[in-house]
Amino acid sequence: MKRATPEIDRWKKDLWAKQAVKALQKNQFGAAYCPTREEAVKYIQDIVSDGTTVGIGGSMTAVELNLVEKLEEKGANVLNKEMVTPAPLPLDPEQIIPMVRKLFCSDLYIASANAITLNGYVLNVDGVGNRVASITIGPGKVVLIAGVNKIARNVEEAYHRLETIACPKNVKRYNLPNPCAKTGYCMDCKSPTRACRIYHLMKFKPMLTDITVLIVGEKLGY
Repeated sequence: MKRATPEIDRWKKDLWAKQAVKALQKNQFGAAYCPTREEAVKYIQDIVSDGTTVGIGGSMTAVELNLVEKLEEKGANVLNKEMVTPAPLPLDPEQIIPMVRKLFCSDLYIASANAITLNGYVLNVDGVGNRVASITIGPGKVVLIAGVNKIARNVEEAYHRLETIACPKNVKRYNLPNPCAKTGYCMDCKSPTRACRIYHLMKFKPMLTDITVLIVGEKLGY
């Protein structure tokens, strides 16, 4: 059997990405497709200017795109750049809570999505809740960036993606002693360090929040 060619792979990525973008727009989100990560970074850079305050949700996508450096090149003031790291951070409330409260007042908030369905739903799961809260209301503008690997056919497959890819990999990244770090899939644990506590599903854009979803035609993040 012949292996799929790069052209066929690209066809599949483009097809699903454009279908998801069209569905997101029907659900009143702003949405765009960036075939490459470089185009996604340029899109973000073009909407910031000198002095723009930017908050970034803890995200491997942001790390892989080197967003802190790219935004600072445009003169943006990144409020929480110490949080944008592949390394785990201590969950010290005295440090984390004042930091994340600033994000609600940012000019621009950037995060990823854990899954996007072909009918235009956006799913995320959080442990603390700062990311889903900032996505929902507060910042002047929100941009969600998601690699094409995060597109799922429907909500059922999206939740499967959360439980078998996004959550276990983040638990492993943070070196938490949760069962999924051993099994590679969600065990619906009752661990004190459980990371998947808040499930967030957006079927339509929140009424008072300006949200744009960027789908990138490359594999990014978990």
